[in-house]
Amino acid sequence: MSVALVTGAAGLIGGQSVRFFAEKGFDVAGVDNDMRRVFFGPDASTLWQRQELERSVKNYFHFDTDIRDRDAMAKVFARYAKNIAVVIHTAAQPSHDWAASDTMTDFTVNASGTLVLLELARAHCPDAPFLFLSTNKVYGDTPNR
Repeated sequence: MSVALVTGAAGLIGGQSVRFFAEKGFDVAGVDNDMRRVFFGPDASTLWQRQELERSVKNYFHFDTDIRDRDAMAKVFARYAKNIAVVIHTAAQPSHDWAASDTMTDFTVNASGTLVLLELARAHCPDAPFLFLSTNKVYGDTPNR
């Protein structure tokens, strides 16, 4: 069994990544705790996307886990361990404007959460590619130049 582990699975890029890898025959472990609702209010919730993935992608397994929680994420990585063929990291706090209002949360989600994932990938699936993806909403078009 090859597993794609996708963080931010209920978001735009994460949800498409789930569908892509599931269509390729992977089991998909999706991690998303709907922090978008916390950042931007109830109308921004990704719960609908999570429910759609759970309903329509038969080999999708959801974990309502915060990527900053090392112990909880370690359980996800340990569950699949060497079967993890790829890690797609799309979970993030996506707004510069919001970041200015709560720099600590922004930093812990984007930097500390990513470090947790990198360390767990190194420990549990060191040969799996680790893809860090984002939209131009976070960094603008500058990284494409």
